[in-house]
Amino acid sequence: MSWYALLVAAVAVERVGELVVARRNERWSRARRAIVAGDGHYPAMVALHVGLLVGCPLEVCLGGRPFVPALGWPMLTVLVGAQALRWWCIGTLGPRWNTRVIVVPGLPLVARGPYRLLRHPNYVAVVAEGVALPLAHTAWVTAVAFTVLNAAVLTVRVRCENRALAAAVAT
Repeated sequence: MSWYALLVAAVAVERVGELVVARRNERWSRARRAIVAGDGHYPAMVALHVGLLVGCPLEVCLGGRPFVPALGWPMLTVLVGAQALRWWCIGTLGPRWNTRVIVVPGLPLVARGPYRLLRHPNYVAVVAEGVALPLAHTAWVTAVAFTVLNAAVLTVRVRCENRALAAAVAT
C-alpha cells in the first residue's frame, strides 16, 4: 500500500503544479480581456478531483483492496499515458490552458498537437486518469463513483467551454 499512497501523493503534487500553471495563465489571459465562464460548476469539479485523491487510498485501506498485477500494471500504464496527454495539452495551449473556462476574445481555436485530433483531449486524460488511478490498486468503487460523477460534471463543463470558445472566436 505504501507505494500506492506515494503514487496518489505524486498525482496530488502534479495537480498542485497544474494549479500554479493555471494561476499564471489566468493572469496572462485577464491581461488580454479574458472572458471567464462556468464558475458555477468549478467547485464541484474541484471537489470531485479531491474526492478521487482521497477516495483511492481510503478505499484501498478500508476495503483491503489488493494489488492485482494483471489489472494494476496496465492501469499504471494508462495513468502515465493520461499524464503525458495532459501535459501535451498544457504545452500545446501554452498560456491559454487553464483549469477554469477562461478564453481570450479574438484568438483562433488551437488546431495543433492533440487538438488537431480531438476538440477536448484534456478531458480524455481526465477520464483515463479517473479510471486508471483507482484501478491501479483495485479501488473499483472509487473508479465507478468518479466516472459517473465526472460524466455529469464534464457534460456541463464541455457545454460551457464550447459556448465560451464559440463566443470568443466570433468576437
